[in-house]
Amino acid sequence: YPIGAVSVGLQGGELTDADALKKAGAIALSDDGCNVDNANLMRDALIHAKRLELPVLCHCEDTSMVANRAVNEGSVSRQLWMEGRPAIAEEIMVMRDAMLAEETGAHVHIAHVSTKGSAQLIRQAKRRGVDVTAETAPHYLLLTDADLQEDGRFKMNPPLRGEADRAALIEALLDDTIDMIATDHAPHSAEEKSRGLEKSAMGVVGLECAFAVLYTGLVETGVITLERLTELMSCAPARRFKLPGGEIKAGSPANLAVFDTDTEYTIDPAEFASMGRATPFEGWRVKGKCLMTVCAGRTVWKA
Repeated sequence: YPIGAVSVGLQGGELTDADALKKAGAIALSDDGCNVDNANLMRDALIHAKRLELPVLCHCEDTSMVANRAVNEGSVSRQLWMEGRPAIAEEIMVMRDAMLAEETGAHVHIAHVSTKGSAQLIRQAKRRGVDVTAETAPHYLLLTDADLQEDGRFKMNPPLRGEADRAALIEALLDDTIDMIATDHAPHSAEEKSRGLEKSAMGVVGLECAFAVLYTGLVETGVITLERLTELMSCAPARRFKLPGGEIKAGSPANLAVFDTDTEYTIDPAEFASMGRATPFEGWRVKGKCLMTVCAGRTVWKA
């Protein structure tokens, strides 16, 4: 997450020591990308998190319905003769966690929303006053399962969905149902991602090209403004997770990324600083070249 360090709050069949995590500086609790199938355990976690005033980040998928399936369940999975991950597996857990948040008063944050149904459930929960926020990722806004290739760089969890889902996520950005965009950055070795679509490790990277693909795909096309993109990628996460930064003003931490929005270039993972190179955006022609990053007032990287 580009929103800061998130400590794992739920593992296996019991709660971790959330009090110790908060004392150590944790800003949130997380299931670490593994859905908490036990509803009673999740309820206990939310009650405890509410007492500690910590949000809980949720990977929402009923694990009994998805196994290690690589692609969205639909016409494309049938064409590929592959078992698919159904959208309902995500939506069931979004509904459950929103209901538990409503009952406990806890803050639930739904990670990497990928389906039309999930967006609608989150919208309805917000209208009821539930303390729920949500994010999606660049690949769910700019790609669909029609873009799949027989390549591990297209295998992520949840998977790329259909065009109706992508369009619904754009709508959810426009009406503030989705509060922010995160990359769900999951670096793997070249060997782990070289086994094809079905057998490669799950997860892709996108941290270094996220702004460029979103600026090109959403701002340059008139879908959203640059100000809205900045809000989604920086201001909203900082505000929601009570992090310093997310704005430029006297006295604020100088944690900045500087981009040239006029320069056009081709995304080449070989140029990434990250050792993870598997991105579905490889070869895209984009605008938004990063010139430098500044951390705590010090230039830490420069093109």
